[in-house]
Amino acid sequence: MRRGPQTPPAAAETPGPAAPDSPPRPRSEPPAPLLRLFRAFSIARLLLGLLLLGIQGLVVFYLGGRAQWPTLAVCALQVAAAVAVLAWPVPPDGYMAISGRLRGRWALATVAVDLIAFTLLLSLSGPSVNAVALYMLPVLMAATLMPRRPALGVASLVVLLMLAAAWWGTDTPAELAAAMMHAGIAGGGVMTVAALAGELADRLARQELAARNTLELARQQARLNRLMIEEIQDGVMVADRHGRVQAANPAALQLIGLPEGGRFEAFGLDRSPSWAPLQQALAQAFAEGAWPEAGRELSLRLPGPGGDERQAQERPLRLRMRFARRRTRPGEALCVLFLEDVRTLRARERQERLAAMGRVSAGIAHEIRNPLAAIAQANALLAEELLDPAQQRLARIVADNVVRLQRIVDDVAEVSPGAPREAPVIDLGAQVSALCADWSRTAGIRADRDAVLFVDAGDQPLPVRFDIEHLRRVLVNLLDNALRHGSGQPHAVWVRACARPQGLVELSVASDGAVIAPDVEPHLFEPFFSTRSRGTGLGLYICRELCGRYRAAIEFRPRGPGARHRNVFVVTMPRVALASGATMLPAAAP
Repeated sequence: MRRGPQTPPAAAETPGPAAPDSPPRPRSEPPAPLLRLFRAFSIARLLLGLLLLGIQGLVVFYLGGRAQWPTLAVCALQVAAAVAVLAWPVPPDGYMAISGRLRGRWALATVAVDLIAFTLLLSLSGPSVNAVALYMLPVLMAATLMPRRPALGVASLVVLLMLAAAWWGTDTPAELAAAMMHAGIAGGGVMTVAALAGELADRLARQELAARNTLELARQQARLNRLMIEEIQDGVMVADRHGRVQAANPAALQLIGLPEGGRFEAFGLDRSPSWAPLQQALAQAFAEGAWPEAGRELSLRLPGPGGDERQAQERPLRLRMRFARRRTRPGEALCVLFLEDVRTLRARERQERLAAMGRVSAGIAHEIRNPLAAIAQANALLAEELLDPAQQRLARIVADNVVRLQRIVDDVAEVSPGAPREAPVIDLGAQVSALCADWSRTAGIRADRDAVLFVDAGDQPLPVRFDIEHLRRVLVNLLDNALRHGSGQPHAVWVRACARPQGLVELSVASDGAVIAPDVEPHLFEPFFSTRSRGTGLGLYICRELCGRYRAAIEFRPRGPGARHRNVFVVTMPRVALASGATMLPAAAP
């Protein structure tokens, strides 16, 4: 199991990274270096036992010495114990605790067994065997793999055993003093080695923990960066000098017209002729070693659905590039590309301008309302006393323009900022059918199979939050425009309401009139922009502002040359999840 910072699951459908300030979680397994040390000590125990057996065999078979069967038995038992530790399956709880210290039963099976075996070996062989060389292995193993106090206890026990062996093997006081001095010096060395080995083992464990925590934090930061890159609206790609894309976020794949798959796979920009401008710009950037800070604009011609060139569309992009390091350094051939939809940038700029303009217009409309009412009242009083037909005509002109100005003021006031109100839940399909039927009667459109208007509202309920009068305002404006610019043929105007994935509902109004000119399209939703001399230019602007109040969005989606209804305005709004027993506001009877 991995160790490091805790990573709770994200609210999204895929697991996300933990919060940046998540504390490191406790380790779930001991440090790997200490596990490797335990394995190395186990192998060293086996090799030492085999060496002792081999030396005795050499003495017996090649030097003609007498076999010491008790000594051979002790060495054989130590080798068998070492083989058993190596061959024993790893227990479920492991050899060590999470702290990296050897568990009690394994300490008995290794350190304790070695102490007993080596003590018996020394007692059987006498002072001819170097006690320090034998005892150093269990002392080092205890110092590195056992807690501090038990490790020092093992070292102290070894010192006492060495002092006892020195006392046991001497006869005279002089020999005893010399043996005790040598044993004391050796014991001091054993204690020093045990203390130093314990300190080094503790430091190794701390460094391992710090390295694991640092690695997990780096992984967490990488996951966080990847999530941020995937969620940003601008496209980000990483490509080499040969035009091979090594990584890309979903926004970049969408901007270049590549459908997003389940797992990203590297691809070349020469895969599609539509990406030729992008590939040429990348080659130019690598050749020059630089790219303008503000980026450059280019256009990709993306084919329509199924590769249909008749429905191909131009997608203007602003391309910015950054090299990870200096291009002059060897081995570096990666570049980060930032893609932005020029239409989105311009829409954002227009939105900022329109917001400021809306605030100013609302203030002006409020100031105009009272003088305009005074003009209308004065003109009405004056018209009552006018007898000359020419003067009466002038009074009617004034009255008509006052009405027009009043309508403009009302339109501007309609979208001026105000306190939000809770909209009722309505069935979009039923409301659209009722509003279209009412609009058809008002516009004088006959209701038959060859009517100009065709409505497809579906049979399933489409619950959304939208004020009915505001929905009427939006739909009537779109229908008026579609009828005005349509051909007047049967089904020249299509209205459709349907459900979309990801909890959305879509209302579309399509017209078969001449396609809107490309130079007009960017200004469709700007206030006071109109292609008609008598138009106020506020219709689509008001539609967009009203949709924004209910978290809906309206946009123009032109279709390719092969389609009949090329002008399509689409309103996308979130679908409401109705609670059990909840009802929707019924549609008005036609």
